[in-house]
Amino acid sequence: MDAPINKICSLLPSTTEIVFALGLGNKLVAVTHECDYPEAATKLPAITSAAIHTIGMSNRDLHNHVINAAHEGSSIYTLDQVLLEELAPDLILTQELCDVCAVSYDTVQDAVREIGGDYTIMSLEPTTLGAILETIEHLGKATDTIDKATELIGEFQRRIDTVTRQAQKADKKPRVFTLEWMDPPFAGGHWVPEMVQLAGGLTSLVEVGEPSRMVSWEEITAFDPEIIVVMPCGYHLDSLEIEFRMTAFPAEWGDLTAVRNGKVYGVDATAYFSRPGPRAVDGLEIMAEIIHPELFPRRSSMEAWRVLDLKDCEQ
Repeated sequence: MDAPINKICSLLPSTTEIVFALGLGNKLVAVTHECDYPEAATKLPAITSAAIHTIGMSNRDLHNHVINAAHEGSSIYTLDQVLLEELAPDLILTQELCDVCAVSYDTVQDAVREIGGDYTIMSLEPTTLGAILETIEHLGKATDTIDKATELIGEFQRRIDTVTRQAQKADKKPRVFTLEWMDPPFAGGHWVPEMVQLAGGLTSLVEVGEPSRMVSWEEITAFDPEIIVVMPCGYHLDSLEIEFRMTAFPAEWGDLTAVRNGKVYGVDATAYFSRPGPRAVDGLEIMAEIIHPELFPRRSSMEAWRVLDLKDCEQ
């Protein structure tokens, strides 16, 4: 990418955060309707929109709708091609990792092909914490901000290493289940199992770097987690708690060690766990506070995570 980058269109909340972290917020001309951080991102034109209205939908209803849309070959997001052509960005940031998380790479390619013009599309799909840091490096090189990118990567790596070293002092590694979707249950994947392991916990249902997957209650029961971290993709903490209270868990739920011991935690998944951006490092630190409070005194915001009230959940 030899020509200077003057106008950037970000089709991912995570890359929007990276662009701002690199000091390039003034070059962003459009973002997604879900880009809510930093606050300055909310003031930029939204070039995407949701093709479905999710307000009032339960986890189960939303899951079924997404599955049906996939079977029919339709997207759950729309891209404003008219605005894209009008803004004519030099660089479009997108992904091929998950069609449920953002506009698909194919949709972006089709839009660019239809409107013509000289657009550079950069697809970013990190699956581990290390790959998230590499994404920052790639974007730094593409936008001539490699010095700032190197500085950020160094800072984030130091924080990751600090958590890793401190967690190694733990007397034991508790079994941790990350519930990425409540109904049907999904186990968190990609960088989430790595977070658990680096923070001093044990995982088994999804390997590091592998995508999240639907799991059976038989699998969950066999694992019998000592800690459950509820982190439904796309939910902030307050909305998570509402959905948690509405979810009808099966009888197996009440027999889990974590539930019997009151060690079920809700987190702000949108901010710290769902997005492969700079705040994933905060997510690692939050995970450490939850798994080993004896080693990691709480420093995160009260809005980042809390113990869930199990009396309110349906069974």
